[in-house]
Amino acid sequence: MYKLFYTLKSASMGVRVLLEEIGAPYELLETSVESDKPRPSEQLAINPNGWVPVLTWEGGTMYECAAITMFLCDRHPEAGLAPSIDDPARALYLQTLVYFSNSVQNAYQLTYYPDRFADTPADEPSAQRRGVRRLRETWQVIDDQICDNEWVLGNRFSAADIYLFMLTTWLRKARGHSVINEFPNVKRIADLVVKRPSVQFVYQPWIENPEY
Repeated sequence: MYKLFYTLKSASMGVRVLLEEIGAPYELLETSVESDKPRPSEQLAINPNGWVPVLTWEGGTMYECAAITMFLCDRHPEAGLAPSIDDPARALYLQTLVYFSNSVQNAYQLTYYPDRFADTPADEPSAQRRGVRRLRETWQVIDDQICDNEWVLGNRFSAADIYLFMLTTWLRKARGHSVINEFPNVKRIADLVVKRPSVQFVYQPWIENPEY
């Protein structure tokens, strides 16, 4: 039994999709991403940053979405969500997940949490504007990488496609973000992923209202 500290509008939704795809039993532990709301002490003991996702299981705990993604896929190879270690596609899979985590998500942080990157409140709009530009740059890298592939890794569906979809749900026009149509290859994959039963189940609030 996995336990997942979970809240809407966060990367924990992507991990929940993975758990659904894998078919492993899990329990959701409700938490928050809002700085003015308390987090469970068990969550903070694992990740003192207070962020999600945080995953626990008998004998272990971890945080960071990309790390959890790699862990779950390797622990459940029968789900076929990641190339094996000796598969040539493994390099692209790892590279893409780390790029999503280190570059695309970092750009989102600049736009959502500019106070983390500015010395004073007066500097926050500048950080936010740079985040918007950086977000466009990073999505363009991914769009170019995909090219005319059916999926991120070519002709096979993988956890990288779930991660891509998760990140597209954070695009907000009200924050100055690009619209997904600017990246046709990204949009094509996101449109395929959203049809999966696991995604329909987990992302129903977003599907009903993308600005929720």
